[in-house]
Amino acid sequence: MIRLAVRCRPAEAEMVLAELTVLAPGGVEETNGDDYIEYAIYGAQGELPDVGALEAVSGQALVEVVATEVADDWADRWRAFHKPLEIHGSADGTSFWLRPPWETGGPGEFEVVIDPGQAFGTGAHPTTRLSLQLLLDLHDRGLSGGAITDLGTGSAVLAIAAAKLGYSPVTGYDHEVAAIAAARLNAAGNSVELFLSRLDLKQDFPRLAPTVVANLTAQLLEMVAGSMTPENLPERLICSGLLEEERQRVELAFEGLGLMPVEFKAADGWGGLLFEGKA
Repeated sequence: MIRLAVRCRPAEAEMVLAELTVLAPGGVEETNGDDYIEYAIYGAQGELPDVGALEAVSGQALVEVVATEVADDWADRWRAFHKPLEIHGSADGTSFWLRPPWETGGPGEFEVVIDPGQAFGTGAHPTTRLSLQLLLDLHDRGLSGGAITDLGTGSAVLAIAAAKLGYSPVTGYDHEVAAIAAARLNAAGNSVELFLSRLDLKQDFPRLAPTVVANLTAQLLEMVAGSMTPENLPERLICSGLLEEERQRVELAFEGLGLMPVEFKAADGWGGLLFEGKA
């Protein structure tokens, strides 16, 4: 197992993290140094992004890229970092209990079990939490159900959560082969039916359901907006993956299509938006 770490200047760390999430959609480990912030990803030799690609996305903010071998017991020690998490929507509303398989059930009305060993996202990242909160808000308003599309499904946290809330059919797309494999395993572990396909949004665009969730970077969200047409437009759209300061650019991208922002949530510098079509 290899630990590949990118160290960058603190002033530009959020920009670097936003770019890294494209290369490492499962999220990263963050460590603060004296004069740098370090983002690390884990994987076997040959499974990690190329060092040159990491240097390219970091640009002038880069301090250094450090690769180290991880001890054989890393997989066991890694479990200590993944704890159950309860996620609420609106105050006193419905909640999710998000947990790894070795932890027990909890107080949430709905439970999502994700194996961190599959990488590609465990649900703990702020952008995933914000997306789940917005899904719960729709549920508490009596607006959940029907078909839903998950763009950039990763380990299928959001797709599984949507299925638990009564959405059907649930369709998820991701350009990574390993992500689709992980999503299928997690769907089976949660006893839900998902329709999963490999798709590169930069080259192709799917038919959208009336509800769409898209946990992507601001740049990719703008690309999604540019690919939508009046004939292929959702009624409701949940977006996350954007930084708080990127809120306006994402809102403008979708407002031009008639999708209006009706709710915004923020956590740890990240933002989540709910858009609804004009009546």
